Amino acid sequence: MRAPIFLREVLDRIILIVAIYALINMASVRYVVDGMSMEPNFHDQEYLIVSRINYLLGEPEMGDIIVFHFPDNPLEDYIKRVIGVPGDVVEMRDTYVFVNGNLIEEAYINEPCTVNSCSDRVWQLGPDEFFVMGDNRNRSSDSRAFGPVGREFIIGEVVFRYWPLENIGLMHQYAFTD
Repeated sequence: MRAPIFLREVLDRIILIVAIYALINMASVRYVVDGMSMEPNFHDQEYLIVSRINYLLGEPEMGDIIVFHFPDNPLEDYIKRVIGVPGDVVEMRDTYVFVNGNLIEEAYINEPCTVNSCSDRVWQLGPDEFFVMGDNRNRSSDSRAFGPVGREFIIGEVVFRYWPLENIGLMHQYAFTD
């Protein structure tokens, strides 16, 4: 008589574990940094948790660090920082970044742009377009090369780093500052 109760309890726990695992996978994605485009803040082979929920409840904002499907090959994912949101005018001028005519302070970048990687140009963002750039400006393939990213390609916001262990933590310290 005890065996069926024990089996039912084990089955209940297995179902609960599977349900929790499924919910976590629907709400988040794990991502491995590939390359050095986000240095000095993110390095090759770091493991991150990306929240899908954040952008179900709201929209990406300037300074958010996001993971998205590369528009030219949606099977490939990129990590970049949001520099411009729908309706913004993003301008590269004299190797500096301006958004809506205002120079943005970028204490988080690896090094200032060189003329070769940040030539003068202007982008007017459409209703569902986001301008993204890597923090390692001189070694990043980003919106300067492939244009704005459509909202439909954005997976979510980077919220947590779990590997390597010495760098574990929430990602709020890498947020954009006005």
